[in-house]
Amino acid sequence: MKHHIKSIVEINDNKKSRYFAFFIQALILISIITFSIETIPNLKPETRVTLQVIEWFSVIVFSFEYILRIYVADNKPKFIFSFFGIIDLLAILPFYLSFGVDLRSLRALRFLRLFRILKLVRYNRALNHFTSAIKSAKEEIFLFIFITLILIYFSAVGIYYFENEAQPEHFSSIFDSLWWAIITLTTVGYGDVYPITVGGKVFTFIILMIGLGIVAIPTGIISSALTKSVDKNHKTTEEN
Repeated sequence: MKHHIKSIVEINDNKKSRYFAFFIQALILISIITFSIETIPNLKPETRVTLQVIEWFSVIVFSFEYILRIYVADNKPKFIFSFFGIIDLLAILPFYLSFGVDLRSLRALRFLRLFRILKLVRYNRALNHFTSAIKSAKEEIFLFIFITLILIYFSAVGIYYFENEAQPEHFSSIFDSLWWAIITLTTVGYGDVYPITVGGKVFTFIILMIGLGIVAIPTGIISSALTKSVDKNHKTTEEN
């Protein structure tokens, strides 16, 4: 019985497994749509009742799925604390926590339902390739993040010394300057805070050039890792 359930619940090349996967995916999408509809103001009472029924049904199915996955797991603690295990739990936890909690906390708990969309990663091969690519390039990504944080701080310090006297209301401290550093390095540039001194403008130009590289570098790292992941998967498929 356990082996039969496992062949259905886990992704396998059989009809029952595919039907189960399609059903869960459809239910996830429906749940996300109803989550969005709930935010519409002045909904009719009967509409809210319908949305609540859909939520109840979704939670029951997801709870049953979660229990089954724990039941068929070879290493139960490993599954429970794995990425997908935590996502499966977060998909149903807000519903159960909403009972008996302060209404002010309910909005935050409902927001956690958004984690259900991450359940789709389990059923999408392209997303699985992306996940594998992230894992294989994690050292490079961590190094990039570390360097980026250093550059953000360096930029905040630099613009503070250039613009503090000219614009004390915008650059009163290095912490205030961090906002400018982030939006400049990411090349967003909202225009709410900008340099007016010559030194500040030159410094901003240099930071913008660095920012273009910051946007491009992770794209190259992930693209390279993704290509390797796809090629590895193709080789494995051909060998089997």
